[in-house]
Amino acid sequence: MLLKSRLALALLVVAAPIAASLAEPSTSKSAANDPLAQAIASPSRTESYRARDVYRHPLETLKFFGIRPDMTVVEIWPSSGWYTEILAPYLRDQGKYYAAGAAASLPDASEGTRRSVAEYQQRLDADPARYSAVTVTEFRPPLRTEICPPGSADLVLTFRNVHNWMAGGYEQEAFNAFYTALKPGGVLGVEEHRAKPYTTLEQTRKTGYVNESYVKALAANAGFQFVAASSVNDNPKDKKDYPDGVWTLPPTYTLGDKDKTKYEAIGESDRMTLKFIKPQG
Repeated sequence: MLLKSRLALALLVVAAPIAASLAEPSTSKSAANDPLAQAIASPSRTESYRARDVYRHPLETLKFFGIRPDMTVVEIWPSSGWYTEILAPYLRDQGKYYAAGAAASLPDASEGTRRSVAEYQQRLDADPARYSAVTVTEFRPPLRTEICPPGSADLVLTFRNVHNWMAGGYEQEAFNAFYTALKPGGVLGVEEHRAKPYTTLEQTRKTGYVNESYVKALAANAGFQFVAASSVNDNPKDKKDYPDGVWTLPPTYTLGDKDKTKYEAIGESDRMTLKFIKPQG
């Protein structure tokens, strides 16, 4: 009996790596056939942007929000185009992609806003084949709120923007605009720097960290229902007590080289990742 037991154990030890090796090709094949994974892995993406995947988890984040290649998707304030490099080619053939940027056309737009919007447009113009399906709109409540035809979007996405709208005092109007843009049953995906509980609005304006309960309240006030939260962008190393708020951390490094190694070890901020839905009726 002892000999048989040892023989059976030896066979299991040998079989385990064989079974694992047999399973690997199917997993790799699945990833190779995933158009979202392909868009993220594309060598045409900016190298410095790809380096941030380890912090931003684009595949897991977008899948959590339920993205599909045939959707009409609006990204709010795409900035320099980090997610545009993924979303534009992913949605080009079957879907629609609206990039609702800052409102550079308004008379009071800052020079920084005008420059940022111009640079984004130059990026699109430099690669028309890749970005041919991108429709650029403007967003800044209350003057620019039609980010796409009302009731036409399947998915509205915003990444680390709520604190900016709070600084401008139009955060509720922003969420109201997203509700108007979405179809019944459409999804709002929000990623934002997460504050410690009971952080005041004034502290948020100074630090960039937002209370999760406040974001949920903004969405509820607009008419959304909360669906789920994901831990994919959680970062327990982020203590949220830095001299220049969240901008002390990468990728901004407002303190320059001062304690840079320390902040590199922390990584990018602890972020809430929340999914809301516009009710069917």
